[in-house]
Amino acid sequence: MSDPAKFTRALVRPPGDTFAAGMTTAGLGAPDVGRARVQHQAYVRALEACGLVVMSLLADEAYPDSTFVEDTALLTTRGALLTRPGAESRRGEVAAVARALAEFFPTAETETIRAPGTLDAGDVCEADGHFFIGVSERTNVQGARRLATWLARRGFTSATVDIRALPGMLHLKSGLAHLGGRRLLVVETLVGHPAVAGWDVLRAPSGEDYAANCVLVNDAVLAPAGFPKITALLRATGLRVVELDVSEFRKMDGGLSCLSLRW
Repeated sequence: MSDPAKFTRALVRPPGDTFAAGMTTAGLGAPDVGRARVQHQAYVRALEACGLVVMSLLADEAYPDSTFVEDTALLTTRGALLTRPGAESRRGEVAAVARALAEFFPTAETETIRAPGTLDAGDVCEADGHFFIGVSERTNVQGARRLATWLARRGFTSATVDIRALPGMLHLKSGLAHLGGRRLLVVETLVGHPAVAGWDVLRAPSGEDYAANCVLVNDAVLAPAGFPKITALLRATGLRVVELDVSEFRKMDGGLSCLSLRW
């Protein structure tokens, strides 16, 4: 979402029976699919409690990672960009998301990342009209440049952050979150990066990097349960924190931002 406006809608997709067959580097064991579905339902209820109308696609057994719907599109108040996921096995996820979004984002305002560019929207963190773009194992330089050009044509600014050499960061939003205004929550390895110079940077406490993937939704921050230091840090800034158990999604390299598209 772009510009300081309230979210009113979200798109989600629950995990399917094949969820445990998805890609992961976490090394935390196989997820319990039934428990993941319960956690997903709680996530949807939290979005609804924040005032959003939530649309849900059917689970797609052909795409085990498709519950991480955020990666398939970047939504702004000035148009939508469909991505080309870095993992070839995920590229078929985009079509269903495009169909669902068509009612809200006219075709004339929607573009697509083309080869050789790749882009996962989990590598894009928007902060009131400014976009941090991660170059990662999933988003290549060509995709990042294409996105930067697309954003500039719409009057947005952007900065690129190369995270390929940073440990434990699949996507940029694994370690960077916008908390409103000029405030960012970042992991230790991003503190001091030129892209965040001039921003009010909160450092994620040691040992709680996973919880840096939190989501500001209107007047609340959705944060992973089980990370008391980050929860205390967020609350100390005056933010209302809603803790959600996402243990089964963590096993599949997923976090809170991955589970919805919000606009």
